[in-house]
Amino acid sequence: MRVLRPLAFNVLWAGWTAIFGVAIPLLWLGGSPPRMIRKLSRAWARGVLALLAAIVGLRYVVRGADNRPPQPCLIVVNHQSTWETLAALVLFPDVAIVAKRQLLRIPVMGWYLKHSPMIIIDREQGTKALRQMTHASRVALAEGRSVLIFPQGTRTPVGIPVRFKRGVELLYRSLAIPVLPVALDAGRFWGPGAWAKAPGTVTVSMLTPIEPGMSAAQFVRMAEAAIEAETAVMAIGSSIES
Repeated sequence: MRVLRPLAFNVLWAGWTAIFGVAIPLLWLGGSPPRMIRKLSRAWARGVLALLAAIVGLRYVVRGADNRPPQPCLIVVNHQSTWETLAALVLFPDVAIVAKRQLLRIPVMGWYLKHSPMIIIDREQGTKALRQMTHASRVALAEGRSVLIFPQGTRTPVGIPVRFKRGVELLYRSLAIPVLPVALDAGRFWGPGAWAKAPGTVTVSMLTPIEPGMSAAQFVRMAEAAIEAETAVMAIGSSIES
């Protein structure tokens, strides 16, 4: 049963995604309207999360939702699995996610990512990619959209210390907006690149916002410490439950 449930989920996930692929020609003929594309992307993500809950038994709970700033902000989320890339579309409507260019190769959803639009960067371009990321983030903020980045740069197994990449410092310093740190433990149930998915409840914890104005180094130390402390609490809670 543990093998069949993830298999059934993956099959239905592919079928659900294919349905949204049918809409691409119509959206393209209509000028690829970003708002509609983002609305459909959220519907797709909600469907995937519903399939996870119904078939795998993987659900989620959100804590600290009142900590979300009322204005567009920079959201930094620890990255443990594919789960949070899906859930971000539901948790933060109209968000602009900083994503690597390789994701555009994903059938169907790569097209939606490009035309939402998300903030697509090519890491191999180094400094140029950072400038493009900053510019695209300012454009998103001007449209009233928050910017979300996975500061570790890649999915990291549970238990590995949270260490931010350079681009997060640049965004904090350049954008001068509040930062919402978010900690989660999705990797306990769906590891980096893992095919298997386990039942349980992912905890998403929105922490106290960090205001602009401090040095980039201070910001990084504060945000890393806050996310690490919260994930440690989650780990303790899970061990007690088990």
